[in-house]
Amino acid sequence: MTQPLRWDLFCHVIDNFGDVGVSWRLAADLARRGQQVRLWIDDPSALAWMAPAGQPGVEVLRWAEPLPDREPGDVVVETFGCQLPATFVQRMRRPCPPVWINFEYLSAESYVERSHGLPSPQLEGPGQGLSKWFLYPGFTPRTAGLIREPELLPRRAAFDATAWLASHGVQRQQGERVVSLFCYENAALPTWLDSLAEVPTVLLVTPDRAARQVRSALGDGGRTGALRTVMLPYLPQDEFDHLLWASDLNFVRGEDSFSRAQWAGVPFIWQIYPQVDDFHAVKLDAFLDRYLDAAAPAQGVQIRALWHGWNGLSGVTRPTWPEGQDWQRLARDWSAHLAALPDATDCLLRFAADRG
Repeated sequence: MTQPLRWDLFCHVIDNFGDVGVSWRLAADLARRGQQVRLWIDDPSALAWMAPAGQPGVEVLRWAEPLPDREPGDVVVETFGCQLPATFVQRMRRPCPPVWINFEYLSAESYVERSHGLPSPQLEGPGQGLSKWFLYPGFTPRTAGLIREPELLPRRAAFDATAWLASHGVQRQQGERVVSLFCYENAALPTWLDSLAEVPTVLLVTPDRAARQVRSALGDGGRTGALRTVMLPYLPQDEFDHLLWASDLNFVRGEDSFSRAQWAGVPFIWQIYPQVDDFHAVKLDAFLDRYLDAAAPAQGVQIRALWHGWNGLSGVTRPTWPEGQDWQRLARDWSAHLAALPDATDCLLRFAADRG
């Protein structure tokens, strides 16, 4: 049997929950596959509800200055371009240095395939003489794929949506659709709630920003037209997956929920994190180009307009909803396409083994 490797994952929480969400999923999946993982994180507070049970094989350490004096493991991963502590990098300069990987942001842009797997020799600084490697998650065989735990799709196939909804006090009424909402502040929300309220809808609202906006728009009663709301507590990651699986339409944001919504195999709308100079629009359209490649032309136009409207990238403020069954089929086919690709954890394991 191959000896497990010792991994150091570094995560700098910039905002929200995406950084810690992705890093924890990666750390936990490595551990489930027999690896030993230390997750260094500057703000681990979200893990209290995101992963309350922890994961055997994952040790969470506070990334603070000064960093505890630990010998680097066999593989060092900096997530999303975070800068490793200089003292730690200096300790990586040893006769047999660790494999040093930068695990980058998820994107469908063409540069990802060109850059995936490239080395960056360190010519100066604390890591002088070492090489850092860039791995990019993505949507093609020439990328690292997405995080997909081996049990994820079997777990989804066995999922009982009715029972899960009931466990959260939700009884779907006849003819009612289930919609989940996880979003940043969004000026379009009041109008979109009115549109959703035109047919029977139960809106499952996540805490924090989404809940504040819905309360502001609808008041404490949380109803308008044929729409009623249910406020949810913070959900551990597995439970958040269940929320996405139990819904007929998901509003998601950032990176972690974006990728998990694709594994749900149901229609979704992504609110991308805004960037300066509207660079996020390029990233969003790059994904839509791939996602809608198999869509009928009219369906593709509708879905793109929907995503642009939700992200404030068009003057369209009131949504026009695509035909439900066709949208559902598109979402299922996309999820099946992703399932045929290698997954990110397996890619990391193979990459580290080839260079260790």
